[in-house]
Amino acid sequence: MRAVSAVQNYVRETAPRGRETARVGPFLATFTPGTDHPMLNYAIPDNGARPSPAQIVDLTEAFRCRGLLPRLEYFPEAAPALEHLLVNAGYTLERRTPLMVCAPDDRVDVPPPHGVAIGQPGSDDDVRRMRSAQNAAFGESPDITDEEVEEAKAAMAGGVAVLAADLTTGEVIGGGFALEVVDGAAEIAGIGVLETYRRRGVAAAITACLTRGAHQRNAHTVFLTAGGDGAERVYARVGYRTVGACLHFSNPSPRACHSRPRHRGQPDREVHSAPLGACDLLRADPRTAETAANEAVVTALSEHDE
Repeated sequence: MRAVSAVQNYVRETAPRGRETARVGPFLATFTPGTDHPMLNYAIPDNGARPSPAQIVDLTEAFRCRGLLPRLEYFPEAAPALEHLLVNAGYTLERRTPLMVCAPDDRVDVPPPHGVAIGQPGSDDDVRRMRSAQNAAFGESPDITDEEVEEAKAAMAGGVAVLAADLTTGEVIGGGFALEVVDGAAEIAGIGVLETYRRRGVAAAITACLTRGAHQRNAHTVFLTAGGDGAERVYARVGYRTVGACLHFSNPSPRACHSRPRHRGQPDREVHSAPLGACDLLRADPRTAETAANEAVVTALSEHDE
């Protein structure tokens, strides 16, 4: 439970960056300016949250009044009573993915397979080719803009990026990120391997290198969420163990926004905004990969790699 709490606190600390936020009862609602992408607009509950029906209605309206799908992403171990309350309020479960963590003593330094090199990007061209390979792995366009290169470099400044290359051809075939360390926790995200190079151990080698980098930056709780059946096996090879799940709930009912009148003395919802953050954009890759490709999140098309 301690590891899950550390992960939930990490997400609660980092998710608001680059987003407008609103405090709605026991929820922190986050809204990314300029996009209605579901995976970039969602709410996070407080630990132990037990919202009233009215508070869930308020949260739903906060999204609908912005033209957004009401959504939540959270770890049920941190708020065990919430799932039942959301279902009763008309929310449906989109997906349940394993939450996995790796402590320094558990890490296995998996080497890359023969003919593949693992290392950090050394130039803007390396960054561009790495992001291109990640996008292609997630079924997205491999064309990378200069802005995307700068976003990736900004994320690298606070974390670690790793690419994999074919030693024979020089082609960059995959990559991933270890995002910044916050209070001893760090997230592994965006691990993608080109389809023709899967099932060779490339994803495990990338994950091991990123995890080692996060541990070396004093992260004692390194975590990821594993999409698909094969992903857990890949990450288990590196020393990750499943400690819980990440739940995605949404309320697709197409009701119109109806602002609820406040009672006298009831405070306005607390609303903040912040500049768009590079790490948040990069985290969107893994959390939207399955949703973008067939519609989805995290972790890695390495789920098909062994």
